[in-house]
Amino acid sequence: MSVPLTRRFGASLNTQILIAAFIGLAIGLYLAPLPEQDGLRQGVMYVAKLLSTLFIGGLKLVLIPIILCSIVVGFARLGEHRHIGVVWRTTLLFYALTLTIAVSLSLLVANWVRPGAGLNLQMFAASTDKYKAEHLSAADFLQQFVSGLLQDPIQAIAQNNIMAVVCFAVVVGMVMVRHPGRFANTQRLFEEMLDILLFVVSGIMRFAPLGIAALLLQLVVKQDMTLLLTVGKFAAMVTGMTLVHGMIVLPGLLWLITRISPLQFWRGSRESLVTAFATSSSAATMPVTLRCVQNNFGASPAVSGFVVPVGTTLNMDGTAIYEAAAALFIANLAGVELNLVQQMIVCFMSMIGAMGAPGIPSVGMLTMVMVLQSVGLPVEAIAILLPIDRPLDTFRTAVNVEGDIVATLVVQHRVDAQAAT
Repeated sequence: MSVPLTRRFGASLNTQILIAAFIGLAIGLYLAPLPEQDGLRQGVMYVAKLLSTLFIGGLKLVLIPIILCSIVVGFARLGEHRHIGVVWRTTLLFYALTLTIAVSLSLLVANWVRPGAGLNLQMFAASTDKYKAEHLSAADFLQQFVSGLLQDPIQAIAQNNIMAVVCFAVVVGMVMVRHPGRFANTQRLFEEMLDILLFVVSGIMRFAPLGIAALLLQLVVKQDMTLLLTVGKFAAMVTGMTLVHGMIVLPGLLWLITRISPLQFWRGSRESLVTAFATSSSAATMPVTLRCVQNNFGASPAVSGFVVPVGTTLNMDGTAIYEAAAALFIANLAGVELNLVQQMIVCFMSMIGAMGAPGIPSVGMLTMVMVLQSVGLPVEAIAILLPIDRPLDTFRTAVNVEGDIVATLVVQHRVDAQAAT
């Protein structure tokens, strides 16, 4: 199902968030020069803190159940295509490969550039006071990672252990894949729960403009404007990495496997990529993508009819690049040094987060919250990212759709090779 993007007063949610961001910045700039004891400043800051707490609390409220339901439903739906095993196995392996490359590229560049290092925002001091870095050997890391994954799911939910919840959801989903149709009632229950949760998220997002304005207001009052320049550098870094992945990595993999040249690929996929860039929606672009791969590249409807829809949900290379880099960016802003263990968790959770539940654009915010919480970073920092999220989303979506096209051609090549033997 699809939950419509929230609209009020004729404006889209993205427009409302953008307007609210400017209002929050303006009020923050007005209050910043006032002394801390000023009554107006104290009153506004109290209201802003209350509004931001309600908004962040709402996102946390649905985070764990929406992760559980979306992953179970995503895996269970793969069972419907089990009769074309070679197609979906190749599809998932290729998507896993490109996601791994995307996240690895993001972490390497973010560690090299270190965006936000040295800024150390005071607003997040309370969130990171109890942060404790651990330095583990490879053996200790493996033991801690496995023990963190394999926990009682009820206890994991109670303790907000996101990784253990993800592991449980994957196990349940894999059982449903192995036995398609046998657990139809359970699958329908998870699907209906997911539908309910998406409606809840849609309701929470009605409050997003106020929440974002409140968060940015507090940020400006407590921090100087060098933050804006830092955010601009981060946006440029993410855009550059996304373009490298889209213009070098994906066409390179396609040429290595199928010998389709980048020029031929750009010509055949241009219509779909332009549509993805303009709409920032993989789902809205899907009919155009199907037409491109079938008419311009000769992919069969059986292959493209599976790979493209699955990719629209699971294949999010651009999103994975953004979320991994954003986690390191926020860690730098909060004065937190992520060691190898935390960065490996960020890598894993960014890949899982990139496979978040489809339906409404605001789900991407939830997956960002999931990545931040997995390593103990302040969730409030999403206020910094949301104003730049919309322009960055155009590039992310184009790369996500490009990955769907490349995967379709790779799978078609594999099917043709098997048919020829």
